[in-house]
Amino acid sequence: MRFLVKLLLPALFTSLAFAVDDPGGWPRWRGPNDDGLARGDAPLHWSDTANIAWKASVPGRGFSSPVVWADRIFVTTAVPTGSSPTGEHKFLLLCFDRQSGKLLWERTARTAVPHESHHPQYGSYASNSPVTDGQHVIAFFGSRGVYCYTLDGKLVWEKDFGKLRMFREFGEGAWPTLEGNKLILVLDQQEGDSFIIALDKSTGRELWRTPRDGATNWSGPVVISHAGRKQVIVSASKKVCSYDLETGKLIWESAGLGQNTIPAPVAVDGIAIVMSGFRNPNLMAIRLGREGNLTGSDAIVWQNQRGNSYSASPVLHEGKLYVLTDSGMLSCFDAKTGKAYYQQVRLPKPYNFKASPVAANGKLYLASEEGDVIVVRMGEKFEVLATNTLGGQQFIATPAIAAGEIYLRGQNTLFCVRQAAK
Repeated sequence: MRFLVKLLLPALFTSLAFAVDDPGGWPRWRGPNDDGLARGDAPLHWSDTANIAWKASVPGRGFSSPVVWADRIFVTTAVPTGSSPTGEHKFLLLCFDRQSGKLLWERTARTAVPHESHHPQYGSYASNSPVTDGQHVIAFFGSRGVYCYTLDGKLVWEKDFGKLRMFREFGEGAWPTLEGNKLILVLDQQEGDSFIIALDKSTGRELWRTPRDGATNWSGPVVISHAGRKQVIVSASKKVCSYDLETGKLIWESAGLGQNTIPAPVAVDGIAIVMSGFRNPNLMAIRLGREGNLTGSDAIVWQNQRGNSYSASPVLHEGKLYVLTDSGMLSCFDAKTGKAYYQQVRLPKPYNFKASPVAANGKLYLASEEGDVIVVRMGEKFEVLATNTLGGQQFIATPAIAAGEIYLRGQNTLFCVRQAAK
């Protein structure tokens, strides 16, 4: 859940934290910049018979997104050991070769019987996306623990935080993030203690832990740098909080979000943007640099209650914020002012979405439950450029884009979309 920075006077500008020496990959949930935007380009057209470089089988069930580093792709999944979908599962991390789709290795992080179920349609026991920094790849299975491996699959360390209790047993899904030597995890739950924690990424040693108020939450941590200080921003039901990366101390908080938060925060030019789209939906743009309780203050630059995303995280590009609803309505806002260039525009036919949009080279990719990926031109005017269909597929996991290729995770298949040589 992320992060090359435009390093222009970091003491004056807000920018997203990033993984040093990332070779053009997709190392975490929202890509190298934590905004859904890839470096470089990506194919515009594909189908079952065109521009599919390879297909790889992925066992079990998982809605986590693939992450990419150099020549390797990492995917998590949960595989039942018997016939019961709620019985014992193996929790796996898989590593595929990026060029061929060959399975290089798989590791069973844990074998266990889940203590709770998950949403029957949109949940899985492997919904937390992994994260890598080019030395480690970390698989986070929530109640089944967190596991750190080398890129060759050697287990470095593991840690168990106990069992989370989630709202209506909808399942878990908050992503992990890496920044410097720290692995940041958010463990919010309906019953019991909620907290945010920082671990040493090389050893698993606990660096700090901060208790959190609130209940079930599927949104994860995003690291922002502002005025020379790095902070961890976490959206959650009813409010958003920011913590000092080094100490875990609360910097600021603001009430105003609704229930069941899922979308990731983003930031642009000293403004953090957070969103909820379920009950009492709200989008808040919050000016950074303040401390304490910002609820109702002039730090809230703009808000929006129409057409917010419930599930999908937004894309931020060139000062424009792209927001997609679960029912397939797309909006484009000026990220600094809230001005709507277009709002709640419907796609060419009815669609449903749980995957988040991703983008490359001025193109926005929307992967639908119906197996279509709709490509929209980014800019102030809405324009559909292409609709690409893979037969029999349903996309719940968010795609990854790296070095001109798109990686789509269907129900049991990982696809590599690559422009064929002319």
